[in-house]
Amino acid sequence: MNAHVVLLPVLIPLTGAAVGLLVWRWPRVQRAWSFGALLTSFAAAIALLWAAWTRGPVVFQLGGWAAPFGISLVGDLLGATMALMAQGVLVTGMIYALGCRDKAITYPAFFPLFLTLTAGLTGTFLTGDVFNLFVFAELLVSSGAILTAIADDRAGAEAAYKYFFISLFAAIFLLSAVGGLYVSYGTLNMADLAVRIAADPSPPLLAMAMMLMFVFFMVKSAVVPFHFWQPDFHAAAPTPVSAMLSSVVVKLGVYGFLRMTTLLFVPQAATLRGLLVVLGVVGVLFGGLAALGTHNAKRMLAYSTLAQIGFILVGIGWGTPIALAAAIVLTVNHSLIKAAMLMLAGAVASRAPIKSAAFANITGLGKSLPGMGALFLLGGLALAGIPPTNGFIGKLALFRGGVLAAEYPALAAIGVASIITVVYVVAAFERIWWVPPAEGVKAKPGGDRLLAPALLIGLCLLLGLWAEPLLRLASDVAVWLGDPGLYIAAVLGG
Repeated sequence: MNAHVVLLPVLIPLTGAAVGLLVWRWPRVQRAWSFGALLTSFAAAIALLWAAWTRGPVVFQLGGWAAPFGISLVGDLLGATMALMAQGVLVTGMIYALGCRDKAITYPAFFPLFLTLTAGLTGTFLTGDVFNLFVFAELLVSSGAILTAIADDRAGAEAAYKYFFISLFAAIFLLSAVGGLYVSYGTLNMADLAVRIAADPSPPLLAMAMMLMFVFFMVKSAVVPFHFWQPDFHAAAPTPVSAMLSSVVVKLGVYGFLRMTTLLFVPQAATLRGLLVVLGVVGVLFGGLAALGTHNAKRMLAYSTLAQIGFILVGIGWGTPIALAAAIVLTVNHSLIKAAMLMLAGAVASRAPIKSAAFANITGLGKSLPGMGALFLLGGLALAGIPPTNGFIGKLALFRGGVLAAEYPALAAIGVASIITVVYVVAAFERIWWVPPAEGVKAKPGGDRLLAPALLIGLCLLLGLWAEPLLRLASDVAVWLGDPGLYIAAVLGG
């Protein structure tokens, strides 16, 4: 397959955004064009993953300059899997936006910004250069902050400022890490850096660069204690935006930790993995307990993300092939589940007398919405890891990896956290669909459409009942990550 296929999942949404701005005077044309561009990009991501899985990495050297002197785009098995996962969920996010009643959706810049967010996130997964990781991450941050600032919620501007400034500090950390690596090794190509760091881990700036990069990815995934921006941000953002930010955008940090421990800093990986296990255990406990005590359905799900990311970090920290495969499965599964649950929370809020996901505002509204309640219950089962959903497959794989690695204290912690997940999901379902509403409070006859969350919940069930394809892909990704020499040879040749 032509190496240009790795360009398409980034280039198509960028081009689509530019054209979308040109047709802003015709909203229907802009929406149709934007959705068509995203679908086309998603098809390209499918082709890229198929090529990487069946034929090996797809590498494109921009400008014809050979690595490490030029800029490389690398569609290896990890990057292509993450890109496809992200774009698949983003497609459903745009479907939700097309059926959403938020005023923010009508702004001329909304759909072009959605496409630039897609391009930025996909680019971070496919770049083979740490400086361009910074560039794509900044495109992602700018798009997400603006999309949040234009929210109908008056707290949107404040949440956008918080996100922008914490991301600014994170960007400074990453840029400082890039500088330290370049001063130490004279290259920013990931494959070349991996070779040089393995050959000489002695430069004094290496430890600083490694920890600054680690903190950057902690911020991006809202890992405790760098989580404080996330609940406000996701509670205030428009539903189609918060669903994307809390499901696939936070996976940038997960991707970064995988690259750090399996490619860039292999000699230091044992230290990094130990730290990830500790952070993961803290995250699953803190996130679960915080979700129990919150007053807003969206905030509850935002805190839940801290816990679910913690499960993934524990798998990466254990570092065995089985644990890494479990982390990949959990990453994909959480993206589907969390996007669906946030969409459902937004759909309930859209039918409330005052549009808000606060429990005080939506208690009892679900009694007239039984179909939505069924979707929420299925999504809650998946989030808690209960069969026959895909969440059960991911948790089972993680527990198996922990048992084989004899990591019993961490297993006990994540077991408790799984029980906590059941408690807050059931409590939320009871308040919305079981408790009678306040006197005189009735759900609006119309609201946000349910097609997008229904598609995602259906996929959660499908992957729970027929998990073999995802498990096989995750196992192959784990094997690929276990031999960094394959990535290096694909990018540098030899």
